[in-house]
Amino acid sequence: MGRPPMKRILGVTLMAVGFVLAAYFLYKTFSEVSYAQVVESFSRISTVHLLAALGFAAASYACLSGFDAISIRYVRRKLPYHQIALASFVSLSIGHSVGMAGLSSGGIRYRYYKHWGLTTEEVAKIILFCGVSVGVGMIALSGIVILLNPGDASKALRLGSSETYALGFACLATIAAYLALSAFVSKELKIWKWRFELPSFRLAAVQVLTATLNFALVSACLHELVATADVSYLKSATAFVLANFAVLITHAPGGLGVLEATVQHVMGDQGSIGTLVAFRIIYFFIPLFIGLPVSLLAEAMFKSGRMNTQGQQIEAVA
Repeated sequence: MGRPPMKRILGVTLMAVGFVLAAYFLYKTFSEVSYAQVVESFSRISTVHLLAALGFAAASYACLSGFDAISIRYVRRKLPYHQIALASFVSLSIGHSVGMAGLSSGGIRYRYYKHWGLTTEEVAKIILFCGVSVGVGMIALSGIVILLNPGDASKALRLGSSETYALGFACLATIAAYLALSAFVSKELKIWKWRFELPSFRLAAVQVLTATLNFALVSACLHELVATADVSYLKSATAFVLANFAVLITHAPGGLGVLEATVQHVMGDQGSIGTLVAFRIIYFFIPLFIGLPVSLLAEAMFKSGRMNTQGQQIEAVA
């Protein structure tokens, strides 16, 4: 028998690293809190709120598949939605916990989309487009919650009232500028041998709406878990967007510790560590432990040739 191809070795290695990192993150999370704290926090969450949190988390991952669907449209390709959803869920369920999304989730997307016939340049554009989607979603929701909830934002950021409002308007102005560029600028951006172009205004508008909705859903997931502490949705959303910016700045793997510390800083005693562990379990660990075996199953199907549908060209988006 010949040596296994390098891409198969890379795929198996990536999955093995994923399992090891999953075990490590699980250990790190639970080493900081006692089992009794976790049980006590879960016991205070009603079944209705727990199911709602699970529903919002599932809706967020469905929304995230929209990032990939829009990016496929952006590179003028066509793939069945179930393939897009598979690549999105596996890459993000692992990437959210591992961190360094450009390497983790981006690497998995590259593996899937290349197998389905997309070029390296097209996959790079998809990864970049999804990264931009994350950015515009965070900026848009940040602007909204800062302007609607300036008190908590000002306190958390230690800014005066005028500076807080200025920051909120700056966030929304950034989104408006992005949409304006997509509407009026058609010139390509060239980086090395690759060319990148802004999406059409319609595609950019759908991108902004989908990305903002995604982070609103994640905030709703967090809010359901702290509902017993009588925390408003706006406060939960404020805590979440600020925590995500802190995670981006620190590059902590999976945001471990940074997300919890920032949320607690905004919420104070209303954001117990046990409740935040519940959030991490629902939004990070459950998808992770679904995504890992699904990725192994997908690898087996790739090997058997049962998922070899090639990407198809479609007409240019207006």
